[in-house]
Amino acid sequence: MIVQVENITHRYGDRIALAGVSFEVRAGQFYGLLGPNGSGKSTLFRILSTLMAPESGTAKIAGLDIATQAAAVRRQIGVVFQSHSLDKKMTVLENLHSQGQLFGLTGSTLRARAEEAMARLSLTDRQNDFTGDLSGGLRRRVEIAKALLHKPKVLLMDEPSTGLDPVARRELWQFMSDLRKQEAITVLVTTHFLEEAERCDTLLLIHEGKAVTRGTPAELKARVGGDVVSLEVADTAALQLDIKAKFGYESTAADGVVRVEIANGHRFAAEAVEAFPGVIQSVAFHKPTIEDVYFKETGARL
Repeated sequence: MIVQVENITHRYGDRIALAGVSFEVRAGQFYGLLGPNGSGKSTLFRILSTLMAPESGTAKIAGLDIATQAAAVRRQIGVVFQSHSLDKKMTVLENLHSQGQLFGLTGSTLRARAEEAMARLSLTDRQNDFTGDLSGGLRRRVEIAKALLHKPKVLLMDEPSTGLDPVARRELWQFMSDLRKQEAITVLVTTHFLEEAERCDTLLLIHEGKAVTRGTPAELKARVGGDVVSLEVADTAALQLDIKAKFGYESTAADGVVRVEIANGHRFAAEAVEAFPGVIQSVAFHKPTIEDVYFKETGARL
């Protein structure tokens, strides 16, 4: 395993940010940490990127301990932070050269690495543009190029598509997909976007600092039985009792919506509207999504 996290715990004062999180990542995997803001995934990201030490527990990357061998770990990881770290008054090429020099790259080696990174991220024709003049999607690609200059074994990405419009977000993940085909690099990404989560080989769902469940997107969605029927009502508790009494089905509720997991959801939706006239304000049903899994496991929305 190229990433090994065992029983990581961290607090901010009296608030527990991480409570005994453990997981492993195989080399070459695209591994996602999925959870809403405040779930603890960014704290875990900072620990893995050696910006902070965990209160307790251990973590290793490429066999190196993040606490006792932090300098060696940094040579094995590339990091793309949620906030931009580019110098907007420098060109794309200048930003890459500046980053490479931090890792001791110079001369022809640095030039070759920069050219290679720009080619991989389709940035060659923008190398002389100031990064402050680039779109959000292009700037994010420059960030990734910077992170790949020293040929890391693991790429850590913290909410990489934050602030990007849907088109730029899709383009970013297409570039990441192409990168995986070119390089046998391991990617660990934190996200709360469902479309990004679907692209991961394995997902770890995090809620209130705890690792809730993990698996491939298909495995996780298979845990939700049948279709998901959502019924919007004024009194969710009353409808839950009525559904139990009338149909014998269990349900969950949040934000004025009662959710029922059931096969042939379209039939149940029609039966529910007929059984409780005037009660149901709107009805919808769909195949299970990762968000349905998260709600089922935690009772919270992403």
